[in-house]
Amino acid sequence: QVQLEESGGGLVQAGGSLRLSCAASGRTFNSYTMGWFRQAPGKQREFVAFITWNFGIPRYADFVKGRFTISRDSAKKLVFLQMNSLEPEDTAVYYCTARAPGEEFGSWGQGTQVTVSS
Repeated sequence: QVQLEESGGGLVQAGGSLRLSCAASGRTFNSYTMGWFRQAPGKQREFVAFITWNFGIPRYADFVKGRFTISRDSAKKLVFLQMNSLEPEDTAVYYCTARAPGEEFGSWGQGTQVTVSS
């Protein structure tokens, strides 16, 4: 079982930056894919970015537009989401998630609130 805990959310003005962190524990993560999703009020949860644990290969949703960067510290079992040029539309609860090879994203953190004011 994988345990995930997010931190780093908060209130920021449009154009500002935040760095989200996700601490992973419970097992080894070789070959896992770690990801970030978000859910805005009244909307479905949507994919933001993911990164492979072993090779660090990232993938992003189109709306990221080069503003966000996902990274990981394998030794410390941490995953980060650096968010720059934030927009009010980025306001959401951001969730860290993990996926074993061949499986769906099935482990989720409790989420961290990001609010971007205009």
